[in-house]
Amino acid sequence: MVVQWYATFECLHKEQTEVADAELTIGQKPIGHISPRLYGHFAEHLGRCCYGGLWEGVDGDPAVPNVSGFRADVIEALLDLPVPVLRWPGGCYADHYHWRNGIGAPQARPSTLGMSCGLRVSDDNGLGTHEFLRLCELIGAEPYLAGNVGTGSVQEFCDWVEYVTSSVDSGLTKERAANGRPDPWPVRLWGVGNESWDCGGRFDPVTYAHEFVRYATLARHVDPEAEFVGVGLEDEGLFEQGLDRDWNAKFLEALGPSIDLLSHLSIHRYWSHGGPETGFREDDYYALLAEAQETETTIERTARTIAAIAPTSHAIRVALDEWGVWHPEARPWGPGDVPRRTPVTYEQANTLRDALAAGIALEGFHRQCNVLSMANLAQIVNVLQAVVMTDGSSCFKTPTYHVLTMHRPHMGAEALGVAVASAMKLPSGEAAVSATASLAGGRTAVTIINRDYRRRASVSLEARAGAVAKARLLAADSADAVNTAAHPDRVAPRMVEVAMRPNGRYEVDLPAHSLATIEFAEG
Repeated sequence: MVVQWYATFECLHKEQTEVADAELTIGQKPIGHISPRLYGHFAEHLGRCCYGGLWEGVDGDPAVPNVSGFRADVIEALLDLPVPVLRWPGGCYADHYHWRNGIGAPQARPSTLGMSCGLRVSDDNGLGTHEFLRLCELIGAEPYLAGNVGTGSVQEFCDWVEYVTSSVDSGLTKERAANGRPDPWPVRLWGVGNESWDCGGRFDPVTYAHEFVRYATLARHVDPEAEFVGVGLEDEGLFEQGLDRDWNAKFLEALGPSIDLLSHLSIHRYWSHGGPETGFREDDYYALLAEAQETETTIERTARTIAAIAPTSHAIRVALDEWGVWHPEARPWGPGDVPRRTPVTYEQANTLRDALAAGIALEGFHRQCNVLSMANLAQIVNVLQAVVMTDGSSCFKTPTYHVLTMHRPHMGAEALGVAVASAMKLPSGEAAVSATASLAGGRTAVTIINRDYRRRASVSLEARAGAVAKARLLAADSADAVNTAAHPDRVAPRMVEVAMRPNGRYEVDLPAHSLATIEFAEG
């Protein structure tokens, strides 16, 4: 009886893993520019993201080498990523953060109550403005600072802008120089609050619009070049909880003629319906990938609202400045019938499935590159869909990290459309294979995802180039494969063969649940 079951399973498995073909046609005309800002990151004072992740302090554990107080191994990993833009200090933390607590001699800084997402901790303010902006210099990231509207003031916000960006001889710039920085930092991105519809103060959209105008008007007097990010809301899950479905429209309309102060409208999108972080079912796998794909629809809806209200003479773009998977084990709220970790640390397993979901989201970012100005994966170290994890003196890269490195050729390139023809379908009826492509300096890059949970896919494509320069594959024996300190390379890119067929098309074989990037030589 056992033997008969085993034989039946093997027969079924053989049928499910038969190779199916997909054909990709790469468009010749660029559809838009892929800003490097679409590959941004987010560092919040939450759990072990900043303290114990990025920041060790100059007097930290001697077993963990540091550079200016930041973990040297984390810095090295982020340099290789790269990190085009980095948002800080929140998140919900931003509306309790008072920047003056984080400047001056470290030993003289006060310990304060740090609060974010329900966590209340003591913050010695060792990681402050100077330290964060030094981190950005170390890793080549553009800083994006989130201002405090919930418990702060317009004066506090303006003073921060002046302290950071001004070259005018003033008390604040002299104080900055006395603290070790004579020259201003080139910070352009400023968030005016965070999630002001909830943790940032529970404003209604019209009241928040009036606050935004006050903050942005006075701060623009300090720095005419500042780009202000206003708080938007476009998340179906939050609407189902009773939040205002028309927040964006009401906010934009209430700005009136002051809408020209707004450069970016912020929205957040987390994926929470994929079941457990590991050991998930096949339907959980597809549910998470579907949520990732739906992120593009969220961006499109926001862009339509902006287009219907904003004047054509003033461009306002969408900033998806928090996105990624949030597994039930790492939160006390929402769907997921699994035991929740207590106390909540906001740390979770980062699997190959999560990395593929990020790749699917990036496909949408490229298609929406004319309306999407920025995107920030949450978060950069240890917390949520982190790209880097630390474990004592060890540091390792997650599968999501590798997906982002494999997308490096697309950063700053021109997006190309991709048409997919395939009889290989997912349970939803959609094509199992998806892709994105770009062109930079005559070189074409194509990233392909085989979303199928079980079956391999033989994918053929045609490109304008004449030879493959490099091809890498990210795959593993299971979709819930993770990297750990003990096994840091279980999920890591490897070279993959791309065949040239007599018909002039290239062909690559992708295992189930895998992603590949093919870079072609200049054509």
